[in-house]
Amino acid sequence: MIKVLEGVRVLEHGTFITGPAASMLLADLGADVVKVELPGTGDPFRAFKGGLYSPHYQTVNRNKRSITLNTRQPADLERFDTLVKDADVYIQNFRPGFAEQIGCGFERLRGLNAKLIYCAISGFGSTGPAAQRPAYDSVAQAASGFLGLLVNPGNPRVTGPAIADLVTGFYAAYGILGALYDREKRGTARKVELSMFEAMSHFNLDAFQHLFSANEVMGPFSRPSVSQSYVLECRDGKWVALHMSSPEKFWQGLATAMEKPDIFQDERFASRQGRIDHQEALIAVLRPIFRLQDRAEWCRRLEANDVPHSPMYTTEEVPQDPQAQHLQLFVETEHPVVGSFRTVRSPVSFDGERPLEVSAPPVLGEHNEELSRGWKPRKTSQKETRK
Repeated sequence: MIKVLEGVRVLEHGTFITGPAASMLLADLGADVVKVELPGTGDPFRAFKGGLYSPHYQTVNRNKRSITLNTRQPADLERFDTLVKDADVYIQNFRPGFAEQIGCGFERLRGLNAKLIYCAISGFGSTGPAAQRPAYDSVAQAASGFLGLLVNPGNPRVTGPAIADLVTGFYAAYGILGALYDREKRGTARKVELSMFEAMSHFNLDAFQHLFSANEVMGPFSRPSVSQSYVLECRDGKWVALHMSSPEKFWQGLATAMEKPDIFQDERFASRQGRIDHQEALIAVLRPIFRLQDRAEWCRRLEANDVPHSPMYTTEEVPQDPQAQHLQLFVETEHPVVGSFRTVRSPVSFDGERPLEVSAPPVLGEHNEELSRGWKPRKTSQKETRK
């Protein structure tokens, strides 16, 4: 594993997803991440479904060490300060003002370490009329206009994974990497600030650009119509996804795969604009055709005719995909307490070397003794295996 951030020390005071996700991305690149947690309970995501090692917690806390400290207690604050003095980055995702209450505000930590990059993640920003509002994933999606692009008006409900939380974590890591580069180049330690509202608004840039450039308000079916995207059920009850885009060769390939060579001579479907304008009618034509064959047969035909497609996998099907296995996309290791840990590796390879090594998320306070006298190099206590 090529550790491009080897030597970078990150102190994470994160809870739930945004802060932990940011530090995990840095850890995946080789940074030494120490996660600060409250004694007894730790990150609230630990006990999301009982116990202190929930799947939610495991998702964004691999490749880290855990130390338990209550910085409201003088002895613990002193130990925390020792870590701060040797850290390169500090990450917190508290509501504005809370970090100061527990002795972890920007001014105080910068006074301890002038080279510290301080990253503060909030829901709506540190100032302004919404600064103190609580924010979670669906709140940020809704506030940024993004949620409306996911909700089917025929059956309105929140769907999908915690996009806003994870996207904000990505943007935080992006900002931290920029600050690390700037510090290396100019010697300046920056304060990095972002909110879930800002992150999701930027992630929703395409919708805003359509509004500002064409006065067009995007809806949940706007992009699927323009991109010519479809999901179709097959005879065996499984689904296949098509993304046909513009090239006519894809449509001719689809016609050949369906054994319907004249289907796109229908004037409604003969041009890209026609297919956009009559997408519902086209779906009504495609549905009964795709129900004539099993998914595997459709995938064979579509691949043979170079049609952009994929089986719409369930999560449990993805690890069995031949390409996923070829890419060694899923990795596994053993934790001395909780046993086997399997996860998705980082998608970024350097010089052709895939990042196949991973350490399991730490149990609460696992590295208290290791870090009791300050920041020491990480000990290798887990046996990495590869799959």
